[in-house]
Amino acid sequence: MKIGVPKEILAHENRVAMTPDWARTLHEAGHNVYVQAGAGTGSSFHDEAYRKAGAVILDTTEEVFKKSDIIVKVKQPLEQEYKLIEERHILFTYLHLASSKTLTDALTRTGAHCIAYETIEDRSGRLPLLKPMSEVAGRMSVQIGARFLERGVNDQHPGRGILLGGAAGVPPAIVTILGAGIVGRAALKIAVGMGAHVNVFDNNLNALSEIDDLYGSRVATIFSTSSAIEKRVLESDLVIGAVLITGKKAPMLVTESMVKQMGYGSVIVDVAVDQGGCIETSEVTSHDNPIIVKHNVLHYGVANMPGAVPNTSTHALCNSTMPYLLKLANRGISALDEDPGFKKGLNIADGKLLIDI
Repeated sequence: MKIGVPKEILAHENRVAMTPDWARTLHEAGHNVYVQAGAGTGSSFHDEAYRKAGAVILDTTEEVFKKSDIIVKVKQPLEQEYKLIEERHILFTYLHLASSKTLTDALTRTGAHCIAYETIEDRSGRLPLLKPMSEVAGRMSVQIGARFLERGVNDQHPGRGILLGGAAGVPPAIVTILGAGIVGRAALKIAVGMGAHVNVFDNNLNALSEIDDLYGSRVATIFSTSSAIEKRVLESDLVIGAVLITGKKAPMLVTESMVKQMGYGSVIVDVAVDQGGCIETSEVTSHDNPIIVKHNVLHYGVANMPGAVPNTSTHALCNSTMPYLLKLANRGISALDEDPGFKKGLNIADGKLLIDI
């Protein structure tokens, strides 16, 4: 099979879909790997490492798509890539179709088989290809929130000037995490470690019970109701949106009215923004301009947060995605029929949308 790795073109997306080690594994399995020149540089993987692994370096994105049967990426295609996708292609990447009708319609028109990392399930119904990036984003969300709570980080839009862990005689910051899944638990670990006062919301009592067993009185676990969320959000210094419904738009949990009542310089980090966001005032932002301010509250809505730590993120992502890619390379699209959980990743095929978004 011919496998192509184009360079990511989303702003400040420095991850790459394949490490040199995995390029070697695929090459040794008898497959041809084509990597665009410079695709791995942002993750500290240079062209020569791919050459030594047996990959062929191509100069342009167009060449990679033209040469390849399988296109493996990190992020969903952007508009300039739509025309490069052909009916014969298998596209394997994060898609997040629920957040973009334009992308959904464009990929449907190609007739290609489009497999989304984020909807593949394992035998237990978990999301193994979403997990590593969710863990990274969850951990980053607290670091980012803590930074923007500082007064001097952004002079134009200053934070509250609060240290997350407080100080002797000064209470810690209040952090409210909406969702006790992978993102939420990763955020919780860092927030507790930094000494914050933490509230965690979910509508899954088993998840809340597990957190309570682990953290006890250090964390307030709260069942999600609109009134309970409103009460805690209004008193929070940092709110983290960590809600996921597989393949669907995130539910709206924090209204604009709630945001209006938050303290001046409070921070919202909506990790769910790539699925539409769970906070009404959230918008997608970029690593170039990560913050927008609404009602005197700083909103961070970067949809590719792990792209800021690309070496760590690429290794973590490839550890999960590459075994699936090897199956695709060895058996083609029929590999999906052999694994029902893998088949759940097939979002678009033969010009049809196969999932409910």
